[in-house]
Amino acid sequence: MFKSRYIDFFTLIIITLTAIVYLFDYIFETVPDGITTFFRWASVFGLILYGIKKRSLTTWILVCLVIGACVGYEFPDVAVNLRVLSKIFLKLIKTIVGPLIFGTLVYGIAGHSDIKQVGRMGWKSLLYFEVVTTIALFIGIAAINLFPVGEGIEAPPAMHDDVAAAEPQTWQDIILHIFPENIARSMADGEVLQIVVFSVLFGLGLIMVPQKHRQPMVDFTHSLSEVMFKFTNIVMYFAPIGVGAAMAYTVGHMGLSILGNLFGLLLLLYGALAAFVLLVLLPIALIARIPIGSFLRAIKQPVSIAFATTSSEAALPRAMEAMESIGVPRKVVSFVMPMGYSFNLDGTTLYLSLASVFVAQAAGINMSFGEQLIMVFTLMVTSKGVAGIPRASLVILMGTAASFNLPVWPIMAILGIDELMDMARTSINVVGNCLASAFIAKWEGEFDPNREGGDEVFEAEPQE
Repeated sequence: MFKSRYIDFFTLIIITLTAIVYLFDYIFETVPDGITTFFRWASVFGLILYGIKKRSLTTWILVCLVIGACVGYEFPDVAVNLRVLSKIFLKLIKTIVGPLIFGTLVYGIAGHSDIKQVGRMGWKSLLYFEVVTTIALFIGIAAINLFPVGEGIEAPPAMHDDVAAAEPQTWQDIILHIFPENIARSMADGEVLQIVVFSVLFGLGLIMVPQKHRQPMVDFTHSLSEVMFKFTNIVMYFAPIGVGAAMAYTVGHMGLSILGNLFGLLLLLYGALAAFVLLVLLPIALIARIPIGSFLRAIKQPVSIAFATTSSEAALPRAMEAMESIGVPRKVVSFVMPMGYSFNLDGTTLYLSLASVFVAQAAGINMSFGEQLIMVFTLMVTSKGVAGIPRASLVILMGTAASFNLPVWPIMAILGIDELMDMARTSINVVGNCLASAFIAKWEGEFDPNREGGDEVFEAEPQE
């Protein structure tokens, strides 16, 4: 009886009191540490009770995010060692991505589509991706030029170029990297774009063989994709522990006062991403008449996973299921979303445009608007396929800095808050790719929001 009637009220009250205590302490700095600690852990206790009542995987992920942050703040030494739990979760997810993309993409092409439909979805997807990412790029450039937070920063004494910059990539390297040399190695390395290219070619080849030779492989890929989705459900039970440990590690080894002089860049990124969502993604959803409420309920779990783990790849299996749950056909999801993980990195593109100009500003280098465009377009091209790798954008950024003769120390300064920035940009990557799959399904006339069995993915309760 207590659980059903009073847990929500108790949790709301204790969180509200905690917020008031922290606000009072922030303004007057007179609240004893013992009181703030008491209310902090009381809020955690309330959230645990709320999670027990809800019995929802999404709720437990969010609760464990808060628990992880508190553990990281109170026990940083312990929290740093908890990273192994988040690595276990990421390793399990990485075992899913390659087989899942191969199975769903091949089955989507050979089992449901013809070559003309595949080609049509391909050019529509690429057109959508490039338009949206280009808009994100310009929003990033506009934000950093309107608010030049990199100007006037001096290199800290301990900040020097003792980390070698990554080798700049030529356009030949970029093109060659698209095509797989060994599909087993591509799956082992998590090369999403290479897996997509192989799966598309494999699916097209499968369409061209006679039905009696095609059907066994089509049935196999169908079974493989179904098994990998069930495998995902099993792995997701570990998600709260994995994302909580990731948050504990982040707070434990960075601390809460890490922002310092880079706080402006962090706020600017979050503000620019919010503007991108409101000015670009929301109008796209409204124009396509995608049900906003169902869409938001569907993506809250994959977005929370991406936010905590800073890896879009970790959220891919759940994101694909979520889009199916609101009426996007599997053949569209399995084609558009893996492509989007290589070509539709909205958050990463916006971040790279901000960070690259920030590096130039911090180094005291005045770049013309044309030079900025050349640099960020280079970054946009070289960033294809990095969505599955946490903080891979830093490697891309250093490689481009070497190409444009920019110093490395501002990039190493960004490294201090990159995890906080990566949380936001990775979340937007996931939101953008989910919206892209729904938009293409609408464009193809195959979006069916009334499809049965769509709500089960939202909460992913244990099945009896």
